[in-house]
Amino acid sequence: MKLASLKRGGRDGRLVLVARDLSRAVEAQAAATLQAALDDWQAVAPKLEREQAALEAGKVAGSFAFEPADCAAPLPRAYQWADGSAYVNHVELVRKARGAEMPESFWSDPLIYQGGSDAFLGPRDPIALADTAWGIDFEAEVAVVTDDVPMGVSPEAAGGHIKLVMLCNDVSLRNLIPGELAKGFGFFQAKPSSAFSPVAVTPEELGAAWDGRRLSLPLLSSLNGALFGRPEAGVDMTFDFPTLVAHAARTRPLGAGAVIGSGTVSNRDPDGGPGRPVAEGGLGYSCIAEVRMVEKILGGEIRTGFLAFGDRVAIEMKDAGGRSIFGSIEQVVARYDPPA
Repeated sequence: MKLASLKRGGRDGRLVLVARDLSRAVEAQAAATLQAALDDWQAVAPKLEREQAALEAGKVAGSFAFEPADCAAPLPRAYQWADGSAYVNHVELVRKARGAEMPESFWSDPLIYQGGSDAFLGPRDPIALADTAWGIDFEAEVAVVTDDVPMGVSPEAAGGHIKLVMLCNDVSLRNLIPGELAKGFGFFQAKPSSAFSPVAVTPEELGAAWDGRRLSLPLLSSLNGALFGRPEAGVDMTFDFPTLVAHAARTRPLGAGAVIGSGTVSNRDPDGGPGRPVAEGGLGYSCIAEVRMVEKILGGEIRTGFLAFGDRVAIEMKDAGGRSIFGSIEQVVARYDPPA
């Protein structure tokens, strides 16, 4: 199934089923919101599957053209947003940028932080912030959505609780991060609202690209229309999704609708190097912080700036046939205009 939430029907949106080619949609009858569906997934999912089949067969009344611009995030707000750092190459690079050593334990014990989930951005919403001096950066990620996860679940069992997959832009304010982390209490102001793809899909929609643990397809990022990164999401993922879910649930249960992020998708070069830009034949990067650190490592100086007002970021993933799976995240960086 492919599911989206339109910006109508209240803060939690209106759940719609979306055709596999992303051309058309229809309002779901089995549940009004995605959260309601996840709250009773075992009973509701089969009904939604029948509705999806009717949409695909052209046997449903009331379908309409699907417009990503009309979408909120699949879950416009969630009870839980926990973002990991499964790609340790990314962790190593951004820590170097802050002058911080990488503990050996980072290769065996996942990093995860609890983000703000009360105001997710839709796939076409602007990245509205007050000051570019904060170091505005995008981070292209894969995220999963769970049903109810019991505390202490094993990684082997955790995979069965993954019900949906989607893409994420985990916006970061790089120049605020060092000061916050120096306090020893984690991120807060450095992590504004994250955006998600127009569509969330059930794992079976991904076919052979999903093995129950990782999504093995390139994650495409562009900046101002130019390809910025195309790393393979299934490569160099030190901690897979069941491991991240189990880690998040070690000391607490996770409620239905919990969103777990992969962290920035990041690949090393085949020779073990930190990665090369797309223009130099490499796979590029899923955030600006990485290219800045690579510039410093290889050339001694940083040449690339963070995002400026008016910059355009796009994030997408395509199947083996070149078709968009989740629809694209397309955002413009805009100056925040506070309410009067």
